[in-house]
Amino acid sequence: MSDLPKNLSRITLGGGCFWCTEAVFERVKGVHRVESGYCNGHVQQPSYEQICSGNTGHAEVVRLDFDPAEVSLTELLEVFFAIHDPTTLNRQGADIGSQYRSGIYTHGGEQEAIAREVLAEAQVAHQGRVVTELQPERNYWPAEAYHQRYYARNPEQGYCAFVVAAKVDKFLSTFARLTRNA
Repeated sequence: MSDLPKNLSRITLGGGCFWCTEAVFERVKGVHRVESGYCNGHVQQPSYEQICSGNTGHAEVVRLDFDPAEVSLTELLEVFFAIHDPTTLNRQGADIGSQYRSGIYTHGGEQEAIAREVLAEAQVAHQGRVVTELQPERNYWPAEAYHQRYYARNPEQGYCAFVVAAKVDKFLSTFARLTRNA
């Protein structure tokens, strides 16, 4: 994390298709940077096509650089659990495969402790059915340039118009206090 300004923290989250999670977290106050990428697999510098094969072990993720003075890790994780289904193994809606798994990928012990607490609360809320993995981030690679800010550049594309837009709308209506300019 040496590339981060001292006032920012980083967390990496996998909640299905990264177009969806990226579009939501770009709207969260205190999030200064959102990058779509791949992590926790065994291939170096994987391509999207390799990820889609399901053979790399990587998850589609978003890496968030955020200011804890503006938004807490707990609040980010509350948004995370609200915008995807953490009870479906290797699946979000029609997106199926281990690359779409639910995961929290931490950057240090303090984050892991907070994530464990929020994950335990999610388990209670979902009657113990949460399958979200909790691991340190490793082997992270940014996604290709055409994946970055995908929804912002392609709001009329079919998947974006129906799937991504619904997640953004849910965030905006559920977490008005956390939206930029709220």
